[in-house]
Amino acid sequence: MTGETRGTTTPDADPNLQPPPPPPTPPTRPRTAPWLTALALPPLALLAAASWFGRWVRPGADDWCFLPVVRDDGISGLVGKFYLDDNGRVANALLVGAYAKFQVAGHQWYPAVSGLLILAVLWSVTVLALRRAGLTVPRGLPLLVAAMVTACFLFVTPNTYKTFYWPAASVSHTLPPVLACAALIPPLLARTRRGRGFALAVALFAGAFVATLSEETAVVMVVVLLAALLLSGRIVPVPSRSFVRRWCGAGLAGTVAGALVLITSPGSMNRRERFGAETTSLLAPNSLAASLRAFAEITVQTVTTWQYAGAVAVGVLLGLLCRREDGRTPSPPPRRPLLAWTGLLTLLISGYLCTVIAYPVFQERVSDPSANRLWNDYLLLYVILLVAAGALIGLAARQHVRRTAPVGAVCAALCVLVCFGPAISLLNLDTTMRARADKWDAQDRRLRQGAADGEQVMPYRRLVVSGMLEPFSKAGTSYWPGGCVADFYGLERVTDGTRGPTAAN
Repeated sequence: MTGETRGTTTPDADPNLQPPPPPPTPPTRPRTAPWLTALALPPLALLAAASWFGRWVRPGADDWCFLPVVRDDGISGLVGKFYLDDNGRVANALLVGAYAKFQVAGHQWYPAVSGLLILAVLWSVTVLALRRAGLTVPRGLPLLVAAMVTACFLFVTPNTYKTFYWPAASVSHTLPPVLACAALIPPLLARTRRGRGFALAVALFAGAFVATLSEETAVVMVVVLLAALLLSGRIVPVPSRSFVRRWCGAGLAGTVAGALVLITSPGSMNRRERFGAETTSLLAPNSLAASLRAFAEITVQTVTTWQYAGAVAVGVLLGLLCRREDGRTPSPPPRRPLLAWTGLLTLLISGYLCTVIAYPVFQERVSDPSANRLWNDYLLLYVILLVAAGALIGLAARQHVRRTAPVGAVCAALCVLVCFGPAISLLNLDTTMRARADKWDAQDRRLRQGAADGEQVMPYRRLVVSGMLEPFSKAGTSYWPGGCVADFYGLERVTDGTRGPTAAN
C-alpha cells in the first residue's frame, strides 16, 4: 500500500470494501490576538502598583494582638489561642500565623503574595473551565478575564485597604472565596479514577478548611454546592453526572465537619459567651428583618457601582471570541433562564445569610462602606456571575448581530475605562499609607527605645488609616487594642498620646 493515496481503491482491492473514514479534524490551535494581551495590561498594572504600595502597610487593629503571640509562641501558639480562647477558627490562625511569623515584613509582603495567588487561581480556573467545556479562545483572553475579575474584586470597592492591604481582614473575607475557587482545579483536571479520587479528597479537605477559616464563605459554599446538586440532573452530561454529585457531596460533608469543629471548640463557646445575647439573637425576627434591610442597602451600593461593568464587558468578549474545538461557533447553553435564575437566587440567598451571620455583632455597621470587607465572601461570586452573564450576551450577539466588531470594541474600551477610578483611589491611598508609615516607624523606634531603657508606661499616638481601629478610639474611651500594643513592645501599658486621630485619615 506504500505510495497509494489515502482513501482511494486500487484494482486489487475488494470492491465491497468501504474506504477508511477521513482523519479526525485536528483541534483548532489557539489564535494569537496581541490586542487582548495589551488589554490585560491596565488591570494587571493596577495589581502590580497596589502590590508595590504594600511596602507602606503597618500593623493595626487585630494585628497588634497576633504579632506578640506568634513572636513568643509561634504559629502553633496562635492556633491554640484561636481554638481554645478566641473563636475556634484554626485554619484562620494558620494563615494569620503564616504572615505574622515575619512580623512587620509579613504585613508588607502580604498584598503582593495574596494578589499573585488570587490572579493565579482565577487564571487557572478560567483556562481549565474553557478546556473542559471544549472551547478555544485567543491567547491572552484567559489572562484578561482573570485580571479583570481580580481588579473588580479587589479594587472596585469602597475600602480597598480593608479588602487588600489589611491581612487579618483579607485572610477572613478576601482569600476564602478564592481558595474555594481553587478547589475547582482538581475536578477540572481529573481524567482518571485516581484523579477523580484526588479531586474528591481535595473537596472534602477544602470544605473543612474553609469552614474553620470563614463562616460566611462556608455559607456561600454550601449554597453554591446545593445549587449545583439541584442543577446537575439538567445541565451535566450523563457520563460526568455521578462524579459531579459525589464531588458536591464531598464538599458539603467537609464543610459540615469543619463547622462542627468550629462550633464545638472552646474558643467559639467563649466567643458566644463574650458577645452574649448578640450571638443568641441571630434568628430573632427583628434581627432577620434588620439583616434584610442591611443586605438591601449593600445590594444597592454594589449594583450602582458602575465599574463592575468591566466584568460584564470581559464576559462579552469571551462570548464573542470563543470557538468549539472543531472551529465552529458554539451555541448558547440550553436552559439559559434556569441558569440565570439559579445564579441570581444563589447570590441573593448566600449574601443575605452572610449578612444574617454578621449582623448580631456589627449591627448597622454591617452595611457601612467602611465594613465592606464583610461583603467580600459573596462579592467574588457576584463578579463571576457578571462575567458569565456577559459571556451569554456575547454568544447571543453572535447569533443576532450582523457585525460584532463594534460590540467588541465597546467592551474593550470599557475594560480600560473601568480601571481609571480604582487607579486614582490607589494613588490617594498610597499617599495616606506612606504618611502613616513614616509616623508609625518613628513611633516604633521611640517605643522600642523606651522599652529598652526600662520604661513600663509610655504614650501612644493614634495612627488611623481607612477607618482602622486604634487604641483610645471613641474620644479616648476605648483602650482596645492598647493592651496588645503594650505586649508587642514589652510594656505594662500605653497611654493616650493624643486627643484625636492624627492626620493619617
